[in-house]
Amino acid sequence: MRFKAHNLLASFKYAAAGIYFMLRTQRNMRIHVVAGMGTFALAAYLGLPALELAVIAVTSSLVVICEMFNTAIENAVDLATHRKHPLAKAAKDVAAAAVLSAALNAVVVGVILLGPPLKLFFGL
Repeated sequence: MRFKAHNLLASFKYAAAGIYFMLRTQRNMRIHVVAGMGTFALAAYLGLPALELAVIAVTSSLVVICEMFNTAIENAVDLATHRKHPLAKAAKDVAAAAVLSAALNAVVVGVILLGPPLKLFFGL
């Protein structure tokens, strides 16, 4: 059985359902979204230039996208097999590692871009 959107509006509805599913069921997704929005808001408040705001937005989006792929992979693996298998574990572990890598990258970007203006803000 194949699922296919019959028009553009249906495609957007499926995507919105996916976002709603992620926010409703995945604690880490909620954490990543709040952290990304908070970081972006702080950067805007500190007056970072548009290019740096864009870098923060893209970096935060990458973390959220990786979390979505991680959940999709975990759900697909769980659907495919209910028994423990080394390849199933590897698929889930690698997907989780992608999220971790993206999140660590986001922290580095945040420190690089927000560090100097925060030092000035706090008079350090």
